Amino acid sequence: MEGEPSWISHCLDDMSREIGELDSYSELSDEGNKEAGGVSVDLILPDDLLERILAYLPIASIFRAGCVCKRWHEIVSSERFLWNFSQVISQKPWYYMFTSSNEAFGYAYDPILRKWYGIELPCIRAPNWFVASSCGLVCSMDNDSRSELCVCNPITKRWRMLEEPPGLRFSDYSALAISAKRMSLGYTISVVKSKQVPGNFFQWDISIHIYDSETMRWMTSLTEVLTGWRAGDESVICDGVLYFLIYSTGGSAPENRHGLVTYNLSTRSSHGLLVRSFVSVPCSLTCGRLMNLKEKLVMVGGIGKHDRPDIIKGIGIWVLTGKEWQEIARMPHKFFQGFGEFDDVFASSGTDDLIYIQSYGAPALLIYDMNQKQWKWSQKCPVTKRFPLQLFTGFCFEPRLEIAP
Repeated sequence: MEGEPSWISHCLDDMSREIGELDSYSELSDEGNKEAGGVSVDLILPDDLLERILAYLPIASIFRAGCVCKRWHEIVSSERFLWNFSQVISQKPWYYMFTSSNEAFGYAYDPILRKWYGIELPCIRAPNWFVASSCGLVCSMDNDSRSELCVCNPITKRWRMLEEPPGLRFSDYSALAISAKRMSLGYTISVVKSKQVPGNFFQWDISIHIYDSETMRWMTSLTEVLTGWRAGDESVICDGVLYFLIYSTGGSAPENRHGLVTYNLSTRSSHGLLVRSFVSVPCSLTCGRLMNLKEKLVMVGGIGKHDRPDIIKGIGIWVLTGKEWQEIARMPHKFFQGFGEFDDVFASSGTDDLIYIQSYGAPALLIYDMNQKQWKWSQKCPVTKRFPLQLFTGFCFEPRLEIAP
């Protein structure tokens, strides 16, 4: 069974309950009426102009607007409103934080209103599932058989189950990525699978599988054996190119333990991944997180100590231009210390102009604004750490109303 056909049928009811801590619109209106008399703007604005105004509101404010009166509810429920909303260039990405180690429950952070909302995610049943997002769509894959894939819009709750991808069902490592097209509303999904060659730790089978929403079919576009390297769980699609991190398995002494592979999804070369498309990382990394920011590849990485590359000493942000990395920011030490005990690996994702960074060991969330070149903490997530081994993770997504799987 797929998601419901109308986003407004339950979203307004759900979100109005979830944002109940906000001042109601009627209360704000009453305060304004006490201060100034005159004719309500609502009475003189035609529907088409009111639609355009409402389309530029933050998502949470649109839900509130739909609860004001029957006219506004009909406006934000209309197909024409969704079209107007689709013309808005971007909503600031939200960050969803899983707050349980066992259950897929958590809160979504709105950086515009600086509020956390309790949102139930369709399809995702555990916080350790693979998750990727693009243009309002979130793709998830189970972490056991790697055979259950779902694409959903977490705001409208529309969702679709996909066919099982081809290739090995129980791979040692898998990396998931999705790229959605804002204009055509189509999307591409990639799964990179990596499995050790039996009896040989240094050789790994790599396969790349691509799903096209227009044909609704999977295809295996590449199979290859890598020596001395394996793929992992980090990948992203930018401007038609699939990028994924690879990790040294020993057998030689590479300068760094990580590397980057590029794979053009349009030409789909069938061989020579390391020979043709290998990109060195900018420094010794404890971990790397890839993300698409306005069709540019951005990597957030833990910087390893010179003499102990497995010990983190800081966090940097780089943009890839051609095959060269350009460092654009490094986390100030006071923010690095603000996480408390920071692990060598961490969660980080971003889109548009915002990058989120989160420690697995605490619900603290740090935001870097690429435009303003500014670091800042989010509002405190309404959850506390209940036991020492409790883990927190998450992902960011763009809140959209018009896109559906």
